[in-house]
Amino acid sequence: MLDIRLATSRTSSGAVAVVVPSGDPFSALDLLNPADLAEYEAFLEDVEHSGSAGTVHKLPRPGRKPSPLLFVGIGDGDEAGWRAAGAALTKSARAESGLRILVPHDTAPAALRALAEGLWLASYRFRLADAEPDPLRRVTIALEASDERTAALEQARAVVTATTLARDLTNMPSDRKTPAWFAKQVTKAAAGVAGLTVEVREPEYLREHGFNAILTVGQGAAAGRGPRLVELSWKPRGAKLHVVLIGKGITFDTGGVCIKPLAGMKLMRKDMGGAAAVIGATLAAAAMRLPVRITALAPLAENALGGDSMRPGDVVTHYGGITSEILNTDAEGRLVLGDAMAYAVRRLRPDVLIDLATLTGAQGVALGKRTAAMYSHSDTLAGDLAAAAEACGESVWRMPLSEDYAQEIRGELTDIINSTDIGAGSLLAALYLREFTGPLREHWAHFDMSSPAWADSADGELAKGATGWGVRTLTRWLETTAA
Repeated sequence: MLDIRLATSRTSSGAVAVVVPSGDPFSALDLLNPADLAEYEAFLEDVEHSGSAGTVHKLPRPGRKPSPLLFVGIGDGDEAGWRAAGAALTKSARAESGLRILVPHDTAPAALRALAEGLWLASYRFRLADAEPDPLRRVTIALEASDERTAALEQARAVVTATTLARDLTNMPSDRKTPAWFAKQVTKAAAGVAGLTVEVREPEYLREHGFNAILTVGQGAAAGRGPRLVELSWKPRGAKLHVVLIGKGITFDTGGVCIKPLAGMKLMRKDMGGAAAVIGATLAAAAMRLPVRITALAPLAENALGGDSMRPGDVVTHYGGITSEILNTDAEGRLVLGDAMAYAVRRLRPDVLIDLATLTGAQGVALGKRTAAMYSHSDTLAGDLAAAAEACGESVWRMPLSEDYAQEIRGELTDIINSTDIGAGSLLAALYLREFTGPLREHWAHFDMSSPAWADSADGELAKGATGWGVRTLTRWLETTAA
C-alpha cells in the first residue's frame, strides 16, 4: 500500500498537487506561492479547469519547484468528490517519486478519509508473482496531525486493507482457489486479531450436520477440492447487536450439467465475490473495533462438471429441512446460501441477516455494471444500507419483492424449486432465499451484485478486475449502526 501521512513541512521530492473546488477554481491558488499566481491563473484559464471531481490538469515546470504541479478537482467537496480526486491523483502521479497534496487547513476528517480511500483504492494491482512496483511510494497530505485526522486515516486504511483482501481473493485464478485455499486465507487474515475467531467446517462435518445443499453443489469437484463452510466471528465486549453476513462462495462455476458457454464461464473465478466481501467487512470492523457482534458465513464449493455432479431433477434437503428440486444446476448459488441462512437463523439467532451474492445475470441486465440490486422488506434497513452505499462510493438500487411471483418457486415434489423459465431471474432468486429467513424476514436484506463485483477496465477508484464490491457498503453501514 502507498505510505500516506500527514505533515505540514514543505520539504518534499516529486510532484505537488492542489485541490480545486468547482464554482471557484481560483480559490485553490491561496494554497500556493503568491509569487507565481499569475502563472497559475493563466494556466487554469487556459485549460478551463472547472474543479469537477477527479479532473486533473498537469503543469510541467522543468527546472523549477514544484515540478510538476497538479490541479485536481474535488467537485462540491463531498466525500465522492474527494474520493475521485484521490483516485485521479494516484493515476496521474504514478510515475513520480513522491506526491504532496495541498488542501485547505480546515479540511474535514470525512474528506481526508475519502481522499485517502481514493488514493489507496486506485493504486491497487493484482500480481501472482513479484513485480516492479510503481515509483510512487509515498503521499504526504499537507495537514497538521490530530486525533480526528489520524483516526480518519486509520478508518480509510482498515476499509482499503479489507477491500484489497476481497479483491485479491476474487482475482485469484480458480486452479489455486479451492474452498480449502479460501478457508486458509481467512484463517491467516484473522490470526492474532483479538476478538476474532475462525471455524472451518469440512465435508465430514457438513455431512454429519445436514448441510446437504453445500455438499450437493460441491460433489462434482475433484478430490481435494471439496466444499467448506467458513465461520468468521467478531465478538466485542458489550455488543448489543448481532449481525450475520453471508456471502456466496462458489470458487468456480462451470454451470455443472447445465454447462455455461465459454463467454459465461471466463470470469467465473469471481463467483465467490460475496464471500470475499463479507469476510472483508468483518475484518474491517474488527480493525476498527466496532462494538457490533458480527458473524460472517462463507459457504464454499466448486460447481464442477463430473460424474458425480448434481443433475436437473435431483432433490436436496437443506439444513433445517426445506426441500428443493434442482431444475437448473447453474442456479447453485442460492442452494449454498440457503443452507448457510437456515443455519444462521436456527443456530446463531442474529438481529439482522444480510447476504451478498454474485447471483444472477439478470441483475446486470437490469442495473448494469456499477449498481447492485438490493431486496428487503424493511424500509429502515434498506434505507440505511442505501445511504451507506452512497456515502462510501458504491451504488445500489432497491428492487421489489413482489408477492405476485412467490408462487413461481413452489415445487410439486418439493417445497421450492431453484429455477423457472418465466424471467425476473434476480427477483425469483431473492424470493427463493427469503424462504430461509424464518422470523428474520423483516430484518433481512439481500444484495445481488454479480456485475459490480468485476470491472472490465479501470474506472475511478476501481482497478481492472475484482472490485471488492460490498466491503465498503457493509463496513460503512456497520459503522453507522455502531454509532
